[in-house]
Amino acid sequence: MIRKLSLLFAGALMGASAVGIAYTLPPAGANAAGSDTYRQLAVFGDIFERIRGQYVTPPEESKLIESAINGMLTSLDPHSSYLTPEAAKDMRVQTKGEFGGLGIEVTMEDELVKVIAPIDDTPASKAGVLSGDMISQIDGEDIRGLTLAEAVAKMRGLVNTPIELTILREGADKPLKITIIRDIIKLRAVKFRSEGDVGYVRVLSFTEKTLDDLESAISSISKEIPEGKLKGYILDLRLNPGGLLDQAVGVSDAFLDRGEIVSTRGRDPKDISRFDSRPGDLIAGKPLIVMVNGGSASASEIVAGALQDHKRATVLGTRSFGKGSVQTIIPLAENGSLRLTTALYYTPAGTSIQGKGITPDIIVQQPLPDELKGRDVTRGESDLRGHIQGQEEDESGSGSAAYVPPEAKDDIQLNHALALLRGEKTDPAFPPNPDQAVLNQ
Repeated sequence: MIRKLSLLFAGALMGASAVGIAYTLPPAGANAAGSDTYRQLAVFGDIFERIRGQYVTPPEESKLIESAINGMLTSLDPHSSYLTPEAAKDMRVQTKGEFGGLGIEVTMEDELVKVIAPIDDTPASKAGVLSGDMISQIDGEDIRGLTLAEAVAKMRGLVNTPIELTILREGADKPLKITIIRDIIKLRAVKFRSEGDVGYVRVLSFTEKTLDDLESAISSISKEIPEGKLKGYILDLRLNPGGLLDQAVGVSDAFLDRGEIVSTRGRDPKDISRFDSRPGDLIAGKPLIVMVNGGSASASEIVAGALQDHKRATVLGTRSFGKGSVQTIIPLAENGSLRLTTALYYTPAGTSIQGKGITPDIIVQQPLPDELKGRDVTRGESDLRGHIQGQEEDESGSGSAAYVPPEAKDDIQLNHALALLRGEKTDPAFPPNPDQAVLNQ
């Protein structure tokens, strides 16, 4: 099976998490551990010493401790975890939106790293790396035997440091050796294009750069499509796993003039935070369709839920992932970080989508290609072992197929959205509900 991983998002993937503000001290009023707890900790210490001293082969003590910590956290919910210093660094890189690297999107094929595409104006593209190139060695070390993540980690590094790639290129009679100087690679959080008279904006993830990238995308589209011809916008959140809570709030605010965007509620009933929108609609009231599927999670669901509740957009697609929890990153000095679930979030209508997901106003199924038929491509929070039971969760659960065709012509959901914005007749198999298709509110 071919595994695909962007060099931009290598490492410990951010996954479906909305990250809040980090803190290091326990909240006021936290209960002290009881005597039974300390007795159990003594048992833990005794077991650790027994393993350390009597196991058949000398164990790696740091791994024992790390596994014990992870066991404790994973017993809480699927999204709480311990981040090693390296994983914590990767998390910061992803949320910051830039890192030292080459600027190529890669996959693993036949035990070699295959270049899907070099990113324009990056060290890789300037050095002559081409789509389809197969990387066989990194600084003289064979790729074979490495995982894709390990190979990607070797290609990333400090800015202004060199790396030598040995490349097998179709048509070349011998391997090519290309030396590249690493530079700062800025992650693209947003992709956009004009679909005739409709602006299409796809948000890939919610990093520190997402709102700025969104504003640039809208500005560019407004220059490409004359105001009188622009029918509206499509905000594509499919396959978007989430990211930073403040960026989800910012993106929602970009399309709202007033009202609550989201609220988060912690362990203490009084611990409620509300995030409100400010005057100003980035697209000046133009019709807006938001697309979601089973790969839309967390921050994506905050945006879809806010725009849906305020009737600012029509949500189209299939049920979203259903991750309604907020993770806080708590630094542990030089010992990595703790990612801990500290709150649940609620849409403006006061609805928790934990284990439920966002149900689209217009449900449009995306047929799977033949090679994926029979495979389980459905994603949902409700399917995760040990997930927090949602207030609205029922037997139907959350999530749906997480698939988007690579070609726009094959994208049934996209073409349905385009037809709605243009007022064209849509496929009778997916009739819109006129009571829910509020495009101009």
